[in-house]
Amino acid sequence: MGSGGAEALVAGMVTAGGEFGWESAVASGGGYRAEALRGRGVSTFPVPVPRRRAGGLLRAATATKAALRGFAPDVVLAHNVSASVVTRLAMLPGRKPPLLTVFHGVADTDYGATTRILRHTSAAVVTVATATADRLRVAGLRTPDPVVIPNAVFPHTPTRNGAAVRACLGIAPRTPVALCVARLEPQKRHDVLLRAWAALDGDAVLLLAGDGSLRGELERLRDELGLGDGVRFLGDRDDVPDLLTAADLTVLTSDWEGMPIAVLESLAAGRAVVATDVDGVREVLEPGGGLLVPRRDPAATADALRALLFDPEERAAVAAAGREAAHRGHDPRALMASYDRLLRGALAGVRR
Repeated sequence: MGSGGAEALVAGMVTAGGEFGWESAVASGGGYRAEALRGRGVSTFPVPVPRRRAGGLLRAATATKAALRGFAPDVVLAHNVSASVVTRLAMLPGRKPPLLTVFHGVADTDYGATTRILRHTSAAVVTVATATADRLRVAGLRTPDPVVIPNAVFPHTPTRNGAAVRACLGIAPRTPVALCVARLEPQKRHDVLLRAWAALDGDAVLLLAGDGSLRGELERLRDELGLGDGVRFLGDRDDVPDLLTAADLTVLTSDWEGMPIAVLESLAAGRAVVATDVDGVREVLEPGGGLLVPRRDPAATADALRALLFDPEERAAVAAAGREAAHRGHDPRALMASYDRLLRGALAGVRR
């Protein structure tokens, strides 16, 4: 329950659920979002993050079993495949509330294994983008048939304005700033972004908000490319809304995505986006709001960044289109109503 997109979705749904008659608890590996929910009176349960080893899965399942006993839910939403496996193990044997999986995406090569798991774990599967639902069906998932509920952005009010954030970071008011909000992990391909940034001319700053296993390697690449203070590693952040006020645009160079909350947050904040042309990203940006670039293509990424970062008028026009698309197609109340119907339908089926 840190700064990731799925975690933001969980926190938003739990907070908004009261309007729909939900009483929610969160079982997770902890983090600032879990602490914030606990501070608002939400029941939280500690579960170690499962690794792909039997011992890790069993420890996570044991903790999840304790959470199920402590809260006695009518229905369980498991975010992603590993959480579904852990929860299904935790339900054995005994009472089995419906288990619904929210599928945020996997690498292309993992769809076959994912489909086999979901067939045996989940009463329903929600995908956050049409493209990922189609991929699951192609891989053989027919029962349960994936239900598409596109991600949405829950409102967040910045606590500082752009000038204050820039001053804090030591960035001059007129310097163009790009922001990338992503874990420093292989999927996100920060190496592509750094090579694209090295191809730009002009004074600009790239902010990398997120942490992960590749940080040391990426810092070395920054130094090898001679990027110096033009690329700032900010670490894991809980103030992304503030950072967005300081940025001129955002960028994401992932190899794959479901429907990244980081892109939706950018559009809702009125920031243009440069992102790779993958699955849910394509669905978000096709109505407007940014430029799509091929995967693993630093030159194309640099061209797109150049087109928006140094042209305020073009950037403003693209951002305006994106804000409208985000509000029209990714409304949090519509998302909550869709989940509410799904959960109540699953419960009605059990009662019948």
